[in-house]
Amino acid sequence: MFDDTLIQQLAAELQQAQKTRTPVEHFSKRHPGMTIEDGYRIGRAWVEQQKAEGRKVIGHKIGLTSRAMQISSQIDEPDYGTLLDSMLFTAPAGEVLEIPTQHFIAPRVEVELAFVLKAPLAGPNVTVQDVLNATAYITPAIEIIDARIEQFDRHTRAMRKVYDTISDNAANAGIVIGSGEPAFRADPHTTNRPWCGAILRQNGAVEETGLAAGVQGDPAIGIAWLANKLAPWGERLEAGEIVLAGSFTRPVAAQVGDLFEADYGPLGCLRFRFV
Repeated sequence: MFDDTLIQQLAAELQQAQKTRTPVEHFSKRHPGMTIEDGYRIGRAWVEQQKAEGRKVIGHKIGLTSRAMQISSQIDEPDYGTLLDSMLFTAPAGEVLEIPTQHFIAPRVEVELAFVLKAPLAGPNVTVQDVLNATAYITPAIEIIDARIEQFDRHTRAMRKVYDTISDNAANAGIVIGSGEPAFRADPHTTNRPWCGAILRQNGAVEETGLAAGVQGDPAIGIAWLANKLAPWGERLEAGEIVLAGSFTRPVAAQVGDLFEADYGPLGCLRFRFV
């Protein structure tokens, strides 16, 4: 296990990487004994450093929710990270939101559902029914993921390990949600959550389609899992927080000028352009 000095040092590297838009080399390569717990400790330390600079926690994200991604990452459960107010972008209905690329290093877009909570959820015994009862509404959401730690090693081209991804706040960098119109809000109890689907277009071309069933069969399952995983850290999901349930499409790389449209059918459509 890493000592506190090393944890703070690596968290500071992530903070510097984000500010300079220059990714650092894999932590797992430089410190071969790194564990998943080390990764979460680094990620938490980095969040604390950002909070010290004025950022506020607005929620959480769940990643690696598909079985295929877990196998490729050599883990048997999802990972998670923290959403901060600096990451939030709001897309008005019928308009194109502009997202400045200077916020990111190598942004990629994922299609998800978000649960907005009206009551706290504290593990260790949270159930799906508890999640539904604590949810104000479900809303379409885009996660923008990024890499403050190199995705591929600059020397060997080896892909980063899951420990690196976890320490990098589970690769989280941004979230796009609708501006709050009723059209963007779905009732958690009556909505057929597994059958919520989306079409993701990039510059007019369909890049991805998917169903929320790809997120562990029901995205609410992940919210319960996260509440229970946070319990040993003395943490819980709070009322008012946004919780990203996990992507049901592959990540799509974004460049300056790219126009994205995430069409969720009856749940609304998110339109945004990287500028």
